Amino acid sequence: MYYLSTVNDLVAGSAAGAAQVLVGQPLDTIKTRSQIAPKGMFKGPMDVLKQTLRKEGFVALYKGMASPLLGVAGVNSLLFASYVYSKRIVSPFPHLSLKEIAIAGGMAGAANAILASPVEMFKVRMQGQYGAATDKRLRDLAREMWRDWGFRKGVMRGYWVTVAKEIPAYAGSFEFSKRKFQRKYGDKLPVWALLASGSTGGIAYWLSCYPFLLDIIKSRVQQRQVPPTGKPWQYI
Repeated sequence: MYYLSTVNDLVAGSAAGAAQVLVGQPLDTIKTRSQIAPKGMFKGPMDVLKQTLRKEGFVALYKGMASPLLGVAGVNSLLFASYVYSKRIVSPFPHLSLKEIAIAGGMAGAANAILASPVEMFKVRMQGQYGAATDKRLRDLAREMWRDWGFRKGVMRGYWVTVAKEIPAYAGSFEFSKRKFQRKYGDKLPVWALLASGSTGGIAYWLSCYPFLLDIIKSRVQQRQVPPTGKPWQYI
């Protein structure tokens, strides 16, 4: 029974992740291009949208989508398993405090970066192509990164920035909101309350990393033609 429940959770999580990619990819492309485009190329996010539609067409907003779609099952499975084991490490008891949930979530976020980092790196590099004849397909880009830079400096480029970004991102915001609703509506929450809790978690995710420029740094590190030099804390 527990096995079936786990499988159901993983399948549901993967389906939700795929839906998130399909809905959010155009906005993510605008965000990423705003972060990595050469200086003076765009005036702002709306200009990114206008120029992308005019020069490359609507489909260009979905550039780089293949990488997160292919990786969503693995990323969600790793995150789920890491979270379960992290909770066991933090406390042997089934009911954790919000502080313990936050610690376990941070640990799971750090583990999640193992897969999230290469998925993000390939997505960013695909989004950083602007419709030129030299634009590469995902498989060609992946082959080139492996050939030129190998695993650590190529495929895993931006890993430590991703770790710094992911640790606070999963630190308990969803659980905090969910428990607030449970006090009023009981353990069996209505769908809207779960959606609201998920929205709270999503907002907290970006508030935890964007003011510190971690997402911008990650995108620029992953888009660079050559790997950054020095220790991670130096180039961050």
